[in-house]
Amino acid sequence: MPGTAAALPQILLIGNGAVAAEVRAAAKRTGLFAIGAVLVRPARVAQVQQELPGLAVIGDLSALAFRPVVAVECASHSAVQAYGPALLRQGTDLVVVSIGALTDDGLYAALHDAARDGGARLILPAGAVPGIDALNAAMAGGLDSVRYVSRKPPAAWKGTPAEQLLALDTLSEPAEFYKGTARRAAQEYPKNANVAATVALAGLGFDATEVRMIADPSVQANIHEIHAAGAFGDMHLTIRGRPLPGNPKTSSLAAYSTIRAVLNRVRPVEI
Repeated sequence: MPGTAAALPQILLIGNGAVAAEVRAAAKRTGLFAIGAVLVRPARVAQVQQELPGLAVIGDLSALAFRPVVAVECASHSAVQAYGPALLRQGTDLVVVSIGALTDDGLYAALHDAARDGGARLILPAGAVPGIDALNAAMAGGLDSVRYVSRKPPAAWKGTPAEQLLALDTLSEPAEFYKGTARRAAQEYPKNANVAATVALAGLGFDATEVRMIADPSVQANIHEIHAAGAFGDMHLTIRGRPLPGNPKTSSLAAYSTIRAVLNRVRPVEI
């Protein structure tokens, strides 16, 4: 049975975008955890407090008045850098949604060391694609190649460098505008290529994972494909994910994967 808000495990939610909204909704829907506080940039505290009456909104970790069972970053690459090491070092597990931030080797090392020193865990959810567990398991036997293909409607690529390469508003047929490493993909398309970073971390790494990005006016869904080969055999996975209503750049499954990561921290059975 769901408990009272005061008795529920409390999480720290970093950010106030579309993914954060889904996490807040899941807290109410499941009754298994509560949002203890929402952390945003100091300049946004007053505005977000008006948007989220009844929740504690803070602009700095020093204002945190409780020990979160887990912190959930769903804000930006800069938020991972600003808050991640400090949270891990103080022993708070951290779910990172902006996985593309980990293309910065220095930041990844800092998070790794902080987690080790604080006895905490850096948790990277599977995000918008299936089979991340299988891909990571395949590493035990050895992987020969991993390719990730992202195919989205043209509107999903607005606000990215794709706008300078393609006429997105008048595109009449599929157009590939990026082919390269997962590292460069995640760096140049930070709001679209978190999946590329997740695939890379689960498999061959940022520099050995090939990524292709395609704007396709014939599709309405965000389509993700993983092609991998190795000692285990061959893997070809495809998902047609619906984008979040509040953010066409993000697949709904990315939000649900984040919620799953939280639930695995607060319920007695992890799956």
